[in-house]
Amino acid sequence: MSAPIVPATDGHAPSHDNAASLLNVVMYPHRSLSSSGFMVLMAALCGCSFIVGMVFFLSGAWPVVGFLGLDVLVVYVAFRMNYRAGRAYETITLTPATLEVTQVDPRGRSRRYRFQPYWLAVELDDPPRRASRLTLRSHGRSLEIARFLNAQEKAELARTLRQAIHQGRQPVSAISTDR
Repeated sequence: MSAPIVPATDGHAPSHDNAASLLNVVMYPHRSLSSSGFMVLMAALCGCSFIVGMVFFLSGAWPVVGFLGLDVLVVYVAFRMNYRAGRAYETITLTPATLEVTQVDPRGRSRRYRFQPYWLAVELDDPPRRASRLTLRSHGRSLEIARFLNAQEKAELARTLRQAIHQGRQPVSAISTDR
């Protein structure tokens, strides 16, 4: 899965009564390289650049060493920017009364959107394509969610949302007291 959908049990969850929640998920962008893997990659890149740089330096082409160092710096900055973007996440919490979406950007700034689930439409291309948008629509308002998920994950999330919304629309059945 490109971006895992996990239960909202950590500190990032919105402040709702979890017992009344019909759906509660937190989505993070997937990063395939761990921080320890990044350190190993950078060490290998630095080592290779050093060896190649020494070959050029000893051959008399010393200016090449600076460009090799610049390459390492560019790779480092690109990975740091990618990891920074990976700090973004989204939470979706559905209760019988409201669906709340919280989108948090890499800087930690959050935006909350609330919808009344009875009138909510979950829209996604069928079949989903790479550029498909998962959109929530209600009363003239729309919100694109799960931008960092791939097409199959968006389809799974859309199906899960629709099922949870449908479940929330069902009347509460009376509890039988017959034994």
